[in-house]
Amino acid sequence: MLEKLETHITTNLSFLKKAKLLIAISGGLDSVVLSKLLHELNYSLAFAHCNFQLRDNESDDDEIFVKELGDKLNVNVHTKKFETEAFANREKMSIQMAARKLRYEWFQELTTTFQYDYILTAHHKDDALETFIINLSRGTGIEGLTGIPERNGNIVRPLLSFTREEIQAYAKQQQLQWREDSSNASTKYLRNKIRHEIVPLLQELHPTFMDNFEATQEHLRGSNTIIQDYIQQLKAQLLEKVADGHYQIEIAAIEQLSNPKAYLYELLKEFGFHHWEDVSDMLSAQSGKQLFSANYRLIKDRTHLLIQKQTKNSEHTTEIYITKTSTKLKTPIQLHVEEVSHVTNTGKNILYVDKELLKFPLIVRKWKNGDYFYPLGMRGKKKVSKYFKDEKYSLIDKENQWLLCSGENIVWIIGKRSDNRYKITQPTNTIIKLTLH
Repeated sequence: MLEKLETHITTNLSFLKKAKLLIAISGGLDSVVLSKLLHELNYSLAFAHCNFQLRDNESDDDEIFVKELGDKLNVNVHTKKFETEAFANREKMSIQMAARKLRYEWFQELTTTFQYDYILTAHHKDDALETFIINLSRGTGIEGLTGIPERNGNIVRPLLSFTREEIQAYAKQQQLQWREDSSNASTKYLRNKIRHEIVPLLQELHPTFMDNFEATQEHLRGSNTIIQDYIQQLKAQLLEKVADGHYQIEIAAIEQLSNPKAYLYELLKEFGFHHWEDVSDMLSAQSGKQLFSANYRLIKDRTHLLIQKQTKNSEHTTEIYITKTSTKLKTPIQLHVEEVSHVTNTGKNILYVDKELLKFPLIVRKWKNGDYFYPLGMRGKKKVSKYFKDEKYSLIDKENQWLLCSGENIVWIIGKRSDNRYKITQPTNTIIKLTLH
């Protein structure tokens, strides 16, 4: 097994050879074998052991075992105790998901602090099969069937081409010691039930089942590569960047494709939208329907699906004031205010108003229901919401539009349309010029 691993790394993972490696070690069979193999091959190693405090004394004994192994192999050992149950309850997630989140966040902290190049885990071929069956049972797309990736960023899994049987044989041959997790024998956990009951039946069906499974996953990965290559071409055609973190997709263009829902799902995955039914239903949803991922918002507009990055900032400030002595507004928009004697250059980002008609401080704010103004060049008043509709504003456009107000009255839909009541007339004595930058 040592020679096979060395060949595999040389052929497929050669970047590990001169790197500083952090092995995620539980003390169990798989991680102990990985540690022993890489130590024999003289790699630069350190261990990271998580004590999740879920199995009373067993958890502490695992930690002691790993520290002793580190001493024996002359390898630096990092350990950390986690309040896993409390964290899971606080974050409203399962124990398994909480433990995963805690350990990988800590591993990444260690790589930053101690400048490790890669984090190594001891996942193997049987783990890939179990994950395949779990994903299949829950419902998944092709990516869920392609298995655990051998490399994902700085996380590498060198043993994925080895079976549990090979790992056990090596451990017995080398007379290695390891820790047995008592919970691994319980079939109340889905993964254990698959491991102990389903996989043995599958292996009975065909003596080369594991090899056939590996070949099938390789075919699926190849097919997925072809799909993703085509999706990238579609993105170049259909995904229009409107601004930083803001994209749109024309609905009519999606509906012309052979399978609109499938294509839409693939186009939106990178933005964190992974629920097939929710995403596909957006095509027929009413205008204004929204979906949220961890970092993005998806909005159904009249003719487009809008994708907007969610940010934490001061955009929700309700009112910003411009006093009589103000000359500049820097945030949330850049607005230059000056008193002038006459009108010079004009444009949609410039407004001249009669100063004597203004009530200071002027207010910059977002629109609200019931707002109305008297559009310059028109008779009578108009609701701002109706103006937005006529101008075909999207929901995002409405949310991003700022108004300049004098008291309760709207002076300017900034950068768009001014109010007739504040225009310059023959009797005007003092002119205020407002410039949007």
